[in-house]
Amino acid sequence: MTHHHHIPSAPLDQHIAGFTYYKGYRPVHSIDRYLPNGNIEIIIDLTATPKHIYDNYTLQTIQTCRNSWISGLRESFITIPSGLDAEMFIIEFRKGQAYPFLDRPLTEITGQVVDGDLVLPKIFSHLREALLDQPSPTAMFALAEEWLTEHFELSINPFVHFAVSSILASPSTLTIKSIADRTGYSSKHFIRIFTDHVGLTPKRFLRIIRFQKAIRDIGTKGNVHWTSLALDCGYYDQAHFISDFRRFSGFTPLEYMKRKGDWQNYIPVG
Repeated sequence: MTHHHHIPSAPLDQHIAGFTYYKGYRPVHSIDRYLPNGNIEIIIDLTATPKHIYDNYTLQTIQTCRNSWISGLRESFITIPSGLDAEMFIIEFRKGQAYPFLDRPLTEITGQVVDGDLVLPKIFSHLREALLDQPSPTAMFALAEEWLTEHFELSINPFVHFAVSSILASPSTLTIKSIADRTGYSSKHFIRIFTDHVGLTPKRFLRIIRFQKAIRDIGTKGNVHWTSLALDCGYYDQAHFISDFRRFSGFTPLEYMKRKGDWQNYIPVG
């Protein structure tokens, strides 16, 4: 398998967490359950083979994706191809920083996978064509970085940056009211700006980040003490933790541990 990751230089790195290119991945399974992780991504398919999104339970095709598409912020899992024999170039935005690239409220794509031609600027379809002509992943990364830096006005909204960074830094102890109070905005104004730029209300975004902390802790701890883990991640009791975990993954924490694969947030299901 060929797998390369690149973090762009400033100022693009303030908005984009990284570019990923992969080809030749050959897992033994063909379908993954992809858990909500708080990310927005643009996926550029470098093959002519359509990709599909499947019903979460019947695994029947419910959507077909071609060339490029954007995956909005999600509160529930989706079922997608495992990447078998795919060749992909992925743009992963930093949490809360995709707004300048769409210039529209992020709620318009929340919970959806949308064809790039419907919502993305034309630069992304041109970028796909240019990437196909590049001789190596390194050349692809350099081209994407150059084009995106040149074509977009890159500016950080300090309010959104502060709010998202606060949630990411302390998901287990933070309250939304404490962030709103520190910004000086009313709660109503705080929620509106945050939701437009991130795609979810602060409270709903925080729930995803707490779930992600639980996923990471499960992956790093050998023997998991469930009550302690639940409290450490900001849940008020184990029942609350299990309820949220099942909502975001479709599994109980124990079922998740038995099923999880090699990649965080991807669970083999077919």
